[in-house]
Amino acid sequence: MLSDKIDFLQSYNPKALSALIADRVRRRRLSANLTQQALSIRSGVSLGTLKRFENLHEISLKHLLMLAVALQATDEFSELFPDPPYRDIDDVLKEQQVKKRQRGRKKA
Repeated sequence: MLSDKIDFLQSYNPKALSALIADRVRRRRLSANLTQQALSIRSGVSLGTLKRFENLHEISLKHLLMLAVALQATDEFSELFPDPPYRDIDDVLKEQQVKKRQRGRKKA
């Protein structure tokens, strides 16, 4: 049981997640019958950056989003980091009372 939890956690570390996302992008590219060169042109991401991502799983967020747009996979990004669900009415009331952080300095 503990080993199952450890395996689960190890499969979702940053390196593993990067590899999983890179593999999904590669599979989506191939299913769209696109070469790396074609996806590079379509997305505006350099060929070297795309190759590095597919092979080494390294990419900037900006370039990842550009690939997502080109592969029509932007909906998935809207699911990242959702607001935490309210547990009860007190959570709703507390959120309404939270003051927005002010920018700049007040004039004396």
